[in-house]
Amino acid sequence: MLYSYIVEKRIRQTFDHVNNHRWDEAVKAVAPHVHHRVSGSHALGGECHAKKAVRSWFERLGRVLPNLHIKVNNIWVEGWPWHTTVFAQWDGTATLLNGDASYVNRGLHVFTLRWGRVYALEEFQDSQEAARGLAAQAAAGLKEAVAEPIVSSRSAVRDRASSPAPRRSRATGPG
Repeated sequence: MLYSYIVEKRIRQTFDHVNNHRWDEAVKAVAPHVHHRVSGSHALGGECHAKKAVRSWFERLGRVLPNLHIKVNNIWVEGWPWHTTVFAQWDGTATLLNGDASYVNRGLHVFTLRWGRVYALEEFQDSQEAARGLAAQAAAGLKEAVAEPIVSSRSAVRDRASSPAPRRSRATGPG
């Protein structure tokens, strides 16, 4: 089906943007009120409900695993443009700051799309391998590798969305 082919191509492009640290492009299709969850209790774990927080998460990913390369092995697309589920199975590899090239993480992303926008993204990975790699990065001096997860609450996003727009003052002419 043509629609599935287009979605698969866009998902592969997004992973390429992540591999090349093109964060604006990586989050371009993310909805403002996205639900992003990553398994694990570490600097890359957590749950976000705002596009800005997801971008911050990607930026952190690039700082704590600067040479991470994600190879997409399989993509499955199910559904119609108004509600699409995408599964992307991948292998991630990196050389850590201590020279250890054995960082290998395998995972699965589950995307929920509506009309081409990402409304939900759940990342399932080997959280123990992620924690091991982050601990090695921290031992090599990268403090952010042991930072608290980036989180944003639904209520904060909802509160911003329901706040009235700032009033603009009307300029008045002389007289």
